[in-house]
Amino acid sequence: MQKVIYPKKSLNGTITVPGDKSISHRAVMFGSIAEGITEITGFLTGDDCMSTISCFKKLGINIEIDKDKVWVYGKGINGLRKPSEVLDVGNSGTTIRLISGILAAQPFSCEITGDESIQKRPMNRVIKPLSLMGAKIKGINKDGFAPLHIDGTKLNSMEYELPVASAQVKSAILLASLFADKPTAIIEPVASRNHTEIMLNYFGADIKNKDGKIISTPVKQLYGKKVAVPSDISSAAFFIAAGLIMPDSHIIIKNVGVNKTRTGIIDAFKTMGGNIKIINESNDSGEAVADIEVKTSNLKGITLEGDIIPRMIDEIPVFAVAALFADGITTVKNAEELKVKESNRIAVMAEELGKMGAKVEETDDGMIIKGNTSLHGAEVYSHNDHRVAMSLAIAALKAYDQTIINNADCVNISFPSFYDYIEKL
Repeated sequence: MQKVIYPKKSLNGTITVPGDKSISHRAVMFGSIAEGITEITGFLTGDDCMSTISCFKKLGINIEIDKDKVWVYGKGINGLRKPSEVLDVGNSGTTIRLISGILAAQPFSCEITGDESIQKRPMNRVIKPLSLMGAKIKGINKDGFAPLHIDGTKLNSMEYELPVASAQVKSAILLASLFADKPTAIIEPVASRNHTEIMLNYFGADIKNKDGKIISTPVKQLYGKKVAVPSDISSAAFFIAAGLIMPDSHIIIKNVGVNKTRTGIIDAFKTMGGNIKIINESNDSGEAVADIEVKTSNLKGITLEGDIIPRMIDEIPVFAVAALFADGITTVKNAEELKVKESNRIAVMAEELGKMGAKVEETDDGMIIKGNTSLHGAEVYSHNDHRVAMSLAIAALKAYDQTIINNADCVNISFPSFYDYIEKL
């Protein structure tokens, strides 16, 4: 699908973006291995989360959906059954990595695969630590690409130091640890998003963080809960960026998850001089929630590096767009993880923004972005990466003349109604 984006003069209004993708995935997974009913409201019905539902249905779990409400009829920690067909995660890296931690401990074997993009993403980062616990997982060749064949077995505890900060790898180990013989310890180099720890404890697990060491004790049972999914800050980030760079703009985004491990994008924009306010703060199901108010701002270039990177890794593409309109140079470092997302987001953003007249230099671990840029419309490509497509759309709002985005419908992975929101504001 092609999408034509026309420039706008300003953006004003109040919006509520779809539910958090990370939390939606986890609510279905944890509800499936819990005892009783898990009722989820605000569920993200994007393609990725629907892939998670599909996988757990094939594993014998009854799941009902009504718009953004989901009911998961859990069968307990040992209630999954051997699937009669290959599990297909579609484009969802979260699904394939997290579910591997659960499947590694089951009393059956199965195969799990995904689309062409998933089959190019590194799975050894999950296979290696799970194998240290006794898991039997085989991928394609030495890189461990999907399809993965998993022979479920009894797992052992371990102490593991993550080589890179990764919430997906950490979560796979934590899920496996529920089935292990003794407590498992995980040491993170830098804190990554902690939705798994928060929600598993909410469901009855025993996970503690002691000075950066996460200790998970095996459990005999989890219990179904009511989960209210807040709006996804990764989806809100596109409109935060747009509100900052578009003239005469004022946007309020309602009920956004503002977990401290996810708010790096807000901290980065505030450091640049962004006029952003967090208002109406509350807490639901253990997660911090608030409204975000954004106004047009005069941004200045900064150097982005270190501990903040894992807290905003998914938002760096749209951060790069905002940096094009800041005074001076913005440098992004320590972001090698962007190379193994749905696309190589460093190379792709430099290439596609370059077609619009931007000066973005690709580096080994990030990018150098020249500010005070005037963009012109162009024909660009999403590379089937939802965050790239949405970032290019935000850039197009401030370009001269129309921009055509190819493969624009990949936004359905995380934000199916994204283009409608642009029209509404």
